[in-house]
Amino acid sequence: MSKLVGNAIFGQSGGPTSVINASAAGVFTEALKQESIPKVFGAANGIKGILEEKFYDMSCEGAYELELMKTTPSSALGSVRYKLKKAEDDETDYKRLLEVFKKYDIRYFFYNGGNDSMDTCNKVSKYMQKVGYECRVMGVPKTIDNDLTGTDHCPGYGSAARYIATATMEVYLDARVYDTPMVCVLEVMGRNAGWLTAATALAAYKGAGPDLIYLPELDFDMDKFLEDVKEVYQKNSGKVIIAVSEGIRDKNGKYISEYGSDLAKEKDSFGHAQLGGTGAVLADILKKELKCKTRAIEFSLLQRCAAHCGSKTDVDEAFTAGQLAVRYAVEGITDQMVAYEREPGEKYNCDFKLVNLSTVANTEKKIPREWINHRGTGLTQEYINYALPLIQGESTPPMEDGLPRFAKLKKVLATV
Repeated sequence: MSKLVGNAIFGQSGGPTSVINASAAGVFTEALKQESIPKVFGAANGIKGILEEKFYDMSCEGAYELELMKTTPSSALGSVRYKLKKAEDDETDYKRLLEVFKKYDIRYFFYNGGNDSMDTCNKVSKYMQKVGYECRVMGVPKTIDNDLTGTDHCPGYGSAARYIATATMEVYLDARVYDTPMVCVLEVMGRNAGWLTAATALAAYKGAGPDLIYLPELDFDMDKFLEDVKEVYQKNSGKVIIAVSEGIRDKNGKYISEYGSDLAKEKDSFGHAQLGGTGAVLADILKKELKCKTRAIEFSLLQRCAAHCGSKTDVDEAFTAGQLAVRYAVEGITDQMVAYEREPGEKYNCDFKLVNLSTVANTEKKIPREWINHRGTGLTQEYINYALPLIQGESTPPMEDGLPRFAKLKKVLATV
């Protein structure tokens, strides 16, 4: 394919991670080196920033700040949850994108995100091809949920898993300091796929993790759950730690978090029951059933912003994924996502490959059933072998006055 000269734009989309900025740093540092890319832009709040013509000139940023992005959590440019309609249903956004691309001579579009973001990439790429505007579109993967199809794992998962496993081990020790019974329910992110909750099994692998783990891959049975807990409660003299995904559902598809509407005592000003999270609902049920102290701990946003507990493996791979997206695009490749491919063998080694955007868009990869034990209450050694290499190496931001020094971008607005 012939050399394509034109400007590049990069956007971040969806939920942030500890390493999404590492991928951004990879894209920016590599794109700024390319002779065929005169200007490099960073979109404010993803696709929305392009539509609103609000993006930054990344050549104005210092090299040190771009380097600091590798250990800066969250989305440095701002993220967005904006789903493009199908072009055949409504071309409004696509015509606006084309207008902006032409105005700023944007010939390279890099988008960093998960399932929906890859769908956005795919739609933009197909539309530009349809109207005959040459623009190379590349997806850069991201999601702590680890549920993207076509890649062995996702940038962000290793760091999130490392944090979850570490925090679980710490909670385990704290929950056992008294000689009285106590049941602790850990609620971990994961609506449809249980990869994050599975990471608590790494703590159990080290002897300081949950006794029971419940994932959304399997239907949740309340009666069986109570039997499981009571069995462990008797065996462990009233000490039980349980890890649950926020998205666990019963056989009828009802989220367990919704059970709170039947149990909640407090009402809002309209008389509606105050819903709790999944962990809180289960802790309340167990408190009534076992007549003991229970505690619900929701890891919440800490799972995706704990850069101080990052995995160096995760950071390095995320940075490389960003670099490769640029190199592939300059070489003439488009309509693809950079993906991870684990090489066979006992020693972990990650290679990179390309996956068509249409394959990745709006699909989810779940934990294989054979990686969940037969009782549905824990993970097998296969999962441990899969996850352990992803959390290796320490990555922390540099410190100033005992506190992390994160990147501080100038965010100079781009002009024509």
